[in-house]
Amino acid sequence: MDVIIAILPLVVGWTLDFILGDPAWLPHPVVGFGKLISFFEHRLNRGRYRVAKGAFTAIGLILSAYFLTLVVINQLDPYPWIKCGIESILIFYCLAATTLVREVRMVFSAVDRSLEEGRRQVARIVGRDTASLSTQEIRTAALETLAENLSDGVIAPLFWYMLLGVPGMVAYKMINTLDSMTGYRNARFREYGRWAAKIDDIANYLPARITSFLMVMASCRISLLSFVRRYGRCHASPNSGYPEAALAGILDCRFGGPHDYFGECVDKPYIGDNPRPLTTADMSTAIRINRIAELLMLIIVIATRL
Repeated sequence: MDVIIAILPLVVGWTLDFILGDPAWLPHPVVGFGKLISFFEHRLNRGRYRVAKGAFTAIGLILSAYFLTLVVINQLDPYPWIKCGIESILIFYCLAATTLVREVRMVFSAVDRSLEEGRRQVARIVGRDTASLSTQEIRTAALETLAENLSDGVIAPLFWYMLLGVPGMVAYKMINTLDSMTGYRNARFREYGRWAAKIDDIANYLPARITSFLMVMASCRISLLSFVRRYGRCHASPNSGYPEAALAGILDCRFGGPHDYFGECVDKPYIGDNPRPLTTADMSTAIRINRIAELLMLIIVIATRL
């Protein structure tokens, strides 16, 4: 019985994400995280000491997410099946594999219909400005995001679950949300979001590299590890380049290049050296690799729980 309870929340939570994704009708804790982050940012991201205020906010919200979840979970110890249900729901909320897979499929379908529709669709999943993207740039953006999300939305939450349980998983989602909202190097967030970005870099350092390794294993092409080592560091982020490099190597394509963020052009180094057109077949391959890597990580985490 103890063995079943040890792995059941993870299996149920992962299964719910695989089947449901993030239904729009279902309230999501990350939306609440976003509102909290926005509340503090609008009031503190002004005047002097922005770095200190951003650090205080980031650390406070992360610790609050961890310890609040820990207290709730511990209070449910006398009720193992209720505890199992709550943990399953929290794990479901912390995983974000299926939704992005669906979104990427929708981007490729939309851009096949029209350029403008493709731009509107890809704007749902990327932070860059999309108004002037070409067909190739839309497909590239979608696949870059798919690779990054495998790390941020699947492997990293499972990694922190493996180390710190459900509270660690929830705290990681707060870290990731903080970075996605404030971790930009522009005039507004350069100071206030500095700590959020650094904490996110630390939290994702090992998961990003594990993700790239699992993607290479999923492709059954071990020789690509040298490609990942070469191009993984070719990114402004110390982490995002590794899963992107793995996917670029698997698809024999090129990611990166100049992108516009909030009206500012950011010239990202290229990852890969084959600027060939991307196709729907490439999208299908990328999704298959993501799913296999996800399953490999799930098996690893279950093994550690047992």
